[in-house]
Amino acid sequence: MNTMMYKGYVGEVEYDDEYKIFSGSVINTRTVITFQGASVEELNKEFQLSVDDYLEWCKEDGIDPEKPYSGKFNVRLKPNTHQRAAVRAKTLGMSLNSFIEKAVEDELKVTEG
Repeated sequence: MNTMMYKGYVGEVEYDDEYKIFSGSVINTRTVITFQGASVEELNKEFQLSVDDYLEWCKEDGIDPEKPYSGKFNVRLKPNTHQRAAVRAKTLGMSLNSFIEKAVEDELKVTEG
């Protein structure tokens, strides 16, 4: 997957060989935000303009733009896994939230490294 980022918004990009154009869409909002460009430079410019247009539209309409990631999400675990994680966090002197955050960070280091 080819992605680009601007102001926390992530655009996913594809190339259409038939029409010789890049097209993309923001993938971390429910709002549909799309952009196109014939070159990488144009694509990047159009991506930024599309995000800026979305933010301006929200401002003009008096609504809060979707925040790509608030830092909050619900995790559903099997009860036994939940219990084991809570106990392990406690033995490490951590909150369950800190324990889960560290586990995710550790896994991301493995996959990115």
